[in-house]
Amino acid sequence: MIDEIDKKILQQVQRNNQLTSAELSERVGLSPTSVQRRLHRLRDQKIIERDIAVVSTAAMGRPLTMLVSVELERERSDIIDRFKKSVRDCPKVQSAYYVTGETDFVLTVTAIDMADYEAFTRDFFYNNQDIKGFKTTVVMDRIKASYELPID
Repeated sequence: MIDEIDKKILQQVQRNNQLTSAELSERVGLSPTSVQRRLHRLRDQKIIERDIAVVSTAAMGRPLTMLVSVELERERSDIIDRFKKSVRDCPKVQSAYYVTGETDFVLTVTAIDMADYEAFTRDFFYNNQDIKGFKTTVVMDRIKASYELPID
């Protein structure tokens, strides 16, 4: 179970996971050693799942972002599992969600330009017999990108 100090630590590391123990200790009112012990426990308990860096898509030469709704041909567990694996194995897919409603999956995909995205669609969607169809929404401006959760 997490207490109020754990919540304070989580709020801080969500915003900046590069804070030193000394900096965190000042912000949450604990010694650096106590902060380290708590961070270790939070990671062991998978409350902190992983430490990541958010890399600029534009700086990496992939300025286009698309949201893609994917509908599978049939809903069978083997087809769903196969598609999930293909998504996990594709570095151009930044995030993916298995969803309810009119579509089966929603993906976030990056591309260098529209020609690059078209090549991706041919390879990833059109050459996959399990996919019934997909719809693309091109992102004009990324307003917010975060894994930060509200911690009450």
